[in-house]
Amino acid sequence: MIRINLLPYRQVRKQENLRQQVSVFFLGLILIACGIYYAGSLLSRRQAVLEENIQKGKTQLAELKKITQEIEEIKKKLAMVRKKTDIIHSLEKNRKEPVQLLDALTGIVVPQRLWFTSLVTTDNAVAISGYAVDQTTVAEFMKRLENSPLFASVQLKSIKHQDIRGVNLKGFDISCQKAALTQADKGASK
Repeated sequence: MIRINLLPYRQVRKQENLRQQVSVFFLGLILIACGIYYAGSLLSRRQAVLEENIQKGKTQLAELKKITQEIEEIKKKLAMVRKKTDIIHSLEKNRKEPVQLLDALTGIVVPQRLWFTSLVTTDNAVAISGYAVDQTTVAEFMKRLENSPLFASVQLKSIKHQDIRGVNLKGFDISCQKAALTQADKGASK
């Protein structure tokens, strides 16, 4: 048997095309929505990772600040220890100097003719005051000071006649420079 389509075929094609276009449109919308959702989730994951990295960076920065403060405190303590050790070394180095000075002066003094009343030392200078029997004794003492490797630039500041307990003595003031210990050691070895 033959079938005859009584409906106009053009109208059916239009409806068919319209259905196809609507289904393609909705499929396109669904694909676009899926793409937007995927892109949004991808960006939100990246944002979460970046925020986590920022938080880790902040905690590391806080830890490093603590460590930096501890390092600064250690540096201050180390500087203090170095300063103390330098002081100890300088004291150790200079502790023998007064003994050497007094030992040298006892060898230089003219026995039973010259007496000290004061001996003042500073970093580089020595001031000696005392009494002598006569001027030649003071001159002999100054020559001995000049010949000593521990003293340099010996100068007589003053000499005065003084009567002490009925004895005529000469009061004197002498200043001189201390020679460096290395120079003194070299002079002693010569």
